[in-house]
Amino acid sequence: MRTIKAGAAWLAAMMLVVATGLAVWEPFAAVRVVAPPEQRYDSVIARDRFGVPHIFGKTDPDVAYGVAYAHAEDDFATLQEAVAMARGRLGAMTGADGAKVDYTLALLGARETAQRDYDKQPADVRALLDAYASGLNAYARRHPGEIRLARLFPANGEDIATGFVLRTPFFFGLDQTLGALSGDKPLPAETAGAAPDSPDPTALPATGEAMPNGSNAFVVAPKRSADGFTRVLSNSHQPWSGPVAWYELSVQSGTGWHFSGATFPGVPFPVLGHNEHLGWTNTVNRPDLTDVYKLVRNAAGTDYRFDGKWLPLEARRVWLKVRFGPFVLPIPKMVYRAVQGPVIVNKSGAFAIRYAGADQLRMVEEYYRLTRARDFGEWQKALAIQGVPATNFLYGDAAGNIAYFYNASFPNRKPGFDYRHVLRGDTSRDLAPGTVPFAQVPRNVNPASGFLANANNTPFQAAGAGAELKPGDYSPLLGIETDTTNRGTRAVELLGADPSISADDLLRIKFDTGVSKLSWASKWYGDVARIDPKGDAQLKQALGLLRGWNWNFDGHHSGQALAAILLRTGQKWHYQRRPELDPRDALAKAAAYLQLHFATLDPPLGTLLRLRHGTADLPLDGAPDVLRAASTWDEADDGRLVVKHGDSFIMDMAWDKAGRVRSQSIQPYGAATTRPDSPHYADQAPLFAAHRFKPVLFWREDLRKNVERVYRP
Repeated sequence: MRTIKAGAAWLAAMMLVVATGLAVWEPFAAVRVVAPPEQRYDSVIARDRFGVPHIFGKTDPDVAYGVAYAHAEDDFATLQEAVAMARGRLGAMTGADGAKVDYTLALLGARETAQRDYDKQPADVRALLDAYASGLNAYARRHPGEIRLARLFPANGEDIATGFVLRTPFFFGLDQTLGALSGDKPLPAETAGAAPDSPDPTALPATGEAMPNGSNAFVVAPKRSADGFTRVLSNSHQPWSGPVAWYELSVQSGTGWHFSGATFPGVPFPVLGHNEHLGWTNTVNRPDLTDVYKLVRNAAGTDYRFDGKWLPLEARRVWLKVRFGPFVLPIPKMVYRAVQGPVIVNKSGAFAIRYAGADQLRMVEEYYRLTRARDFGEWQKALAIQGVPATNFLYGDAAGNIAYFYNASFPNRKPGFDYRHVLRGDTSRDLAPGTVPFAQVPRNVNPASGFLANANNTPFQAAGAGAELKPGDYSPLLGIETDTTNRGTRAVELLGADPSISADDLLRIKFDTGVSKLSWASKWYGDVARIDPKGDAQLKQALGLLRGWNWNFDGHHSGQALAAILLRTGQKWHYQRRPELDPRDALAKAAAYLQLHFATLDPPLGTLLRLRHGTADLPLDGAPDVLRAASTWDEADDGRLVVKHGDSFIMDMAWDKAGRVRSQSIQPYGAATTRPDSPHYADQAPLFAAHRFKPVLFWREDLRKNVERVYRP
């Protein structure tokens, strides 16, 4: 008996040793990177009364150093995730979801691309990336207690560059293709049917599935503006926290770099906003930029056939580090590559993926050059670098130019093949390397209408009657989407109906909460309204509410809470290009949810939709796919729908007749989104909920009157 007990004790002790070892092995196995070259950076950070950092320096690298330090002061937790992601260590920090990103890093070879191309970048670009990494390192040295993962620092410029390479393709949906193939599910464009119904009849549709990133953009030329100004209104829709949440800042160097706007964690400069001369914003576009090829492999799976020859399938094992509670476990995974690109092997076979902007680092230089452009010509020259593989650019400048570039690095394709579906991978006949030249990228420059708008809809709906691009002018091989959104349809309707658009008019249009009778949503509501309640009293009451609803989400009328939930359900199938869900089931679930949590089918919209962050708990108007966007939400314990994605950073820019720029902006929370003790954790929330703005303070004379503190990091 003693022997058995002793053996059990020994086994338990060994298990503890192994478990402890697994808890600590990962930092020692992690590859240490070489820190950027030692250099002294001289940055000055001036925080305005909303905590927004204005970073000054003699040189652009001085400024980039300060950008990193200021952002770390406000959100070091998320910045660490950006570095961990670039190192393939996000799974060790955040668990299984992070490990999926680490697998993608290895599959796409993003780290290898950055290492191969880093030294080929212009010297000023490398200096910027190294300076930004140095700013992160400085903050980490001074705040070791905040570091979430051992041996994560120092970071270097290659880490920052890797983040660009990895994340950029996700903006046109590559992650959805990878997810479908990894799960052996239909590809996004071919997806049919709906997700299984929840067994709980009171549950709303799950928010875990892919949903639109969204964004609205509006540009008005002097000839359409009531005061002769050029106006650009940026209204990006990003998550309100996390790795792709906007961070507002202003940068200014002694070499002429002066720009105000917003950036993402891990990016050393603003990626939208304005300088003295020009400004732009972005919206997600959805061209078909991914081609999938099914390979023919030998029986062993080690080779694949291509043009009559057997070629070895490149294969390597990677060890994903996955955190489970206090432990980090190594999980082996194979990554493959063929002539066409990275390969995913599933039960249905082996599929090679070719996607826009693969294996290149040009997007870093492009974004940087855009911020430094002084006129429309220089700005177009920067855009022509074609490093940013997707996203619409809507532009305006002090000279009165406006433009919409349907920016995409369209893959070269050959006539006679259907690139919308899986292609043969054993031949080069359907493979055309390279990218369509920039001159062939669709654009609408200075349209006769004097305005441009986009809200993730087709580029053939942007400027109003008589001023639109014509679909027949562009090859179907480009894969340009023809989808429309309610936001896109509504924006063109409202702008087109206003012959003299004032500053107040444009803001009224931006915050519009209406549904167009010409939109997909109108048909969806019509289908719901026509269902037969078949004696169900609750359905009958819900139908009465819906039929009396005023087609708006301003928060002041009956039926809006019910209609908002239905619109979210409609987005679940419409934006994903899936078949329409069952209208009766959608109405029954929405009604059941409201009755359960509010004891009525008609609570005020602001009671249902909430902005909650820290002590802020505010009512919201809007809904999914209306111009005042509340795109996705979490269900709180009290039944409130806590919005987490939709209208995010909003920036209203205008150049007067003399060419001088003024702007205002707003965020849903505040500058310090992960610092609950900061006065700027949620100080912008009341303004955001009330459709109000704060000044950007682009000019020094304005900043001096509104400075909270000034310091050197």
